[in-house]
Amino acid sequence: MSAQLCLVISIAVYLLVMILIGVIFSKGNDDTGDFYLGGRGLSPLVTAMSAEASDMSSWLLMGIPGLAYVSGLADPFWTCLGLAAGTYLNWLLVAKRLRRYTEKIGAITVPEFFSKRYGDEKNVLTAVSAIIIVIFFIPYTASGFAACGKLFNTLFGVDYLIAMIGSAIIISLYCTLGGFKAVSFTDLIQSICMSIAIVIVIGFGVAQAGGIGAVMENAKALPGFLSLTSTHDQAAGAAAPYGVLQTISTLAWGLGYFGMPHILVRFMATGDPEKLRISRRVATIWVVLAMGLSIIIGFVGLAMSKVGVIPSLTGSSDAERVIIHISNYMSSFGIFPAIIAGIILAGMLAATMSTADSQLLSAASAISSDLLQDFGKKKFSDDTSVKIAKITVILISTLAVIIAVNPDSSVFSIVAFAWAGFGATFGPVMLLALFWKRSNKQGAIAGMIAGTIMVFVWKYGISKLGGPFAIYELLPAFIIALIVNVAVSMATPAPKKELLSMYESIR
Repeated sequence: MSAQLCLVISIAVYLLVMILIGVIFSKGNDDTGDFYLGGRGLSPLVTAMSAEASDMSSWLLMGIPGLAYVSGLADPFWTCLGLAAGTYLNWLLVAKRLRRYTEKIGAITVPEFFSKRYGDEKNVLTAVSAIIIVIFFIPYTASGFAACGKLFNTLFGVDYLIAMIGSAIIISLYCTLGGFKAVSFTDLIQSICMSIAIVIVIGFGVAQAGGIGAVMENAKALPGFLSLTSTHDQAAGAAAPYGVLQTISTLAWGLGYFGMPHILVRFMATGDPEKLRISRRVATIWVVLAMGLSIIIGFVGLAMSKVGVIPSLTGSSDAERVIIHISNYMSSFGIFPAIIAGIILAGMLAATMSTADSQLLSAASAISSDLLQDFGKKKFSDDTSVKIAKITVILISTLAVIIAVNPDSSVFSIVAFAWAGFGATFGPVMLLALFWKRSNKQGAIAGMIAGTIMVFVWKYGISKLGGPFAIYELLPAFIIALIVNVAVSMATPAPKKELLSMYESIR
């Protein structure tokens, strides 16, 4: 049996299992509450691993290793440190309160929570939130489809476009079949696959590179590679400064967690809010280990390139394929290594699919539930609502496929922009909604719009000025959105007494 056939069989079995899970859970979606929130019945383990698997998209096994491969330790380290802190604080501050609040006011989506929290009878908040979700989730989902296309193109020489579209069809299929329960359960399986893939890749790679000593010596020989205050410039072969402002802006990745709809909805769906402490511990430990080991994969891949067992990779887009090259090389050692390599590649698919399916579901809920029904005042039966939701998943997948047609796009860059968009738009609103009773509808709307606009303005305008302005757009956009929200809330009437009473009862 050839190595290529073993790889194909391993990946095919994995994909069939994902579809089977969708079929199994398709019988439990009687209404939109089941389809979008799983009936609020997730266990602590599934809550934790589903949230983190949906968070750790293709950038975990592609973006972070690729960044470490080309630039060294500083950039991925400070990024991962910010993300680890954001993960912990999100679980600590937001999870339990959001779960209790959404159940008490009967909200099943993030936009619906904002609308009911602020007593927005016309559902303007719902509409604004839903539109923003669609704006940022479509390119985010496209990055996942692109990652799948790169994987199959690199491994089997399959045309990138065909591979990308095929992956999109499979993800959309089990998502539309099983809804939130299928997505959450597959996320648990996918997090296990990711963990196995990371450990095996590092062990195999270190052995092929000549041992851990050889990996470290190779890293030390590159100027700025192991420094936390400088990065390695691959093109120039020299160290480049990594200043304090750049470090702070990179740490700001952690702010994004407070505004991620596909993560926040996991808090809303957990069965027992009193057990979220268990989920927090499991999630934080897994995230820290997974991201730390992903950085090491970049180092190991670079050492393997030096000894010639995998190709030398240049540029971030090319370097993001390092784990694919390692797996492909492993498959050449025989049938069993080829099967293991297939499991690793399934883990890569898991990292991508676990986020893409969650994003599809969140975007679908934004359109079918929040825009059509809440804002558009269209009331459908439960059966019709679920059908509309499934059709919406297919439409969003189609748009994401159109965006992902360029095989040279960087997964990390696309994710970074979408992450900034959600973090700056929803993060300040979520924190103020949960922890400041004086915040009101006008402030929330103004803050969302300000955050969205500033992400685009900073990314494509102000950052081009360079120097202190060349920072990650999430940080300035988050601060400005927060200030606007508070200022407008203070300048407009306070919330009604019943809204304040509800807030006090949750606190």
